[in-house]
Amino acid sequence: MAKSILNVEPRVRTGKGGSRKVRADGLVPAVVYGKGIEALNLRVDPKALQQATATEAGWNTLITLKGDGPFDGKVVVLKDMQIDAIRREPKHVDFYALDLKKKIAFMVPVSPQGKSKGEKEGGTLQMVRHELELLCLPTNIPNSIEVNVEELEVGDAVHIDEVTLPEGVESQHDVNFTVLTVVGRMAEEVEKTEEEEALEGEVAEGEVAEEGSGEAEES
Repeated sequence: MAKSILNVEPRVRTGKGGSRKVRADGLVPAVVYGKGIEALNLRVDPKALQQATATEAGWNTLITLKGDGPFDGKVVVLKDMQIDAIRREPKHVDFYALDLKKKIAFMVPVSPQGKSKGEKEGGTLQMVRHELELLCLPTNIPNSIEVNVEELEVGDAVHIDEVTLPEGVESQHDVNFTVLTVVGRMAEEVEKTEEEEALEGEVAEGEVAEEGSGEAEES
């Protein structure tokens, strides 16, 4: 569990005009909301925000807000961030206020551990799911879910029901989907060959059609 502190300021003006004014001041408009509280409008220093989430937990970092307002002391997580398509800078940030005594769903990254037998034989480890949706207390969020892949051979796969979760952490998934698998060169080559054959077939059909069209014109 990673923690950080973030100084924020109340944002009086709202709407597009208010947001433009905040950005003109070099800050980012933000809002904090959660179950049982009214949405609070804030403005945040983008550098301070980046520093607050620069932990091993990333967006799952427990951030304590500090400042002159009803948001002071609230523990939040980063819920959403709009990014400017050109400047690649944050345009708006959403924080979700937490009740540290109640479980909530979080997206947690999957972290493969070791090198599989299949990879040593020339295969490739494929990540089907990079994140898992897990239910736990905010104070018990794992930084990642480690999956040992050392014994996996080509063709083997790990499903969500086979993943060992930390104590107090539950899966939110109903379907027993594949999390990761080891694919061999043969499977990749067969897939590529089938695609090439399909393309060659399309080209051949096109050539036959052109020849038929030419014969019709000559008659």
